[in-house]
Amino acid sequence: MEFTWQKEDKQEQTLKRFLVSKGVSHRLLGKIRRGQGTILLNNEKEELQHILAKGDKITLELPVEKEVVAIQPSEKNIDVLYEDQNWLVVSKPAGLTSVPGPSNRTDTLVNRVKYYLIKQQAENSIPHIITRLDRYTSGIVLLAKHGFAQGLIDKQVVNHSFDKRYYALVSGYVAKEHGFIEEPLRRKEGEAYQEVSAEGKSAKTEYWVKQHFGKSMTLVDVKLHTGRTHQIRVHFQYIGHPLVGDMLYRGPLNMGIKRQALHAYELSFADPFSQKTLTFKDKLPMDMRIVLENAKREL
Repeated sequence: MEFTWQKEDKQEQTLKRFLVSKGVSHRLLGKIRRGQGTILLNNEKEELQHILAKGDKITLELPVEKEVVAIQPSEKNIDVLYEDQNWLVVSKPAGLTSVPGPSNRTDTLVNRVKYYLIKQQAENSIPHIITRLDRYTSGIVLLAKHGFAQGLIDKQVVNHSFDKRYYALVSGYVAKEHGFIEEPLRRKEGEAYQEVSAEGKSAKTEYWVKQHFGKSMTLVDVKLHTGRTHQIRVHFQYIGHPLVGDMLYRGPLNMGIKRQALHAYELSFADPFSQKTLTFKDKLPMDMRIVLENAKREL
């Protein structure tokens, strides 16, 4: 894998500082010093303390990644929304697990993406999931196509600076048109679900009411400011409006959908390679559209 930049100003800067400014970590620089990669200045090897001049071309060459754990490719299709040399954006269907685990190691989103990359003859065939969704949540998932991209985007993940938007169908009439839910969350001891607890980690959910369907259901547009497990599902249960179809968090199960009615419909992030904001959208899946259409007929 090869990445190239050009020094565009006259500011005095060493080769090392330039690379760090582009997101190359000290850990990666250490690997390169140990022979796991090459740094070229104008197509020649140069010391990291060399002072750059305007117009210099800097090239980073990295070896193809090796798998730590073998992942079996699955030949089932994926729905690709966007792709370039660094990123792959896909629409995950409800019911598909994101990553291999004890219950499924052969047909998860990662298995399917690996097969896709092999079929595309990609230089690297190891998928790196950046934004993960619950098994029964549908919508946009971002994957890095190589470890360098994952390393560059990690800071945005840690700082929760992605703009992640969801549509959720919640039970009851949500009276407040716009609001925040800021209750800390933790995993319930000995259980597979989360709960609101003063001892939990901070969590912040913002929402806007899009449409009421009598007193039985509300369509809300949700923005995550943090990324805790089951955050949207737990927060809406806490305020008395569990998601439609959400068995785990006691949502109503008689409204025509067999999973939590939650869809990740939009994702925006700052691309560290192009320095541009990339925004992607995904249409509402059929099962949620059917619930909405039936609810509208009953108004």
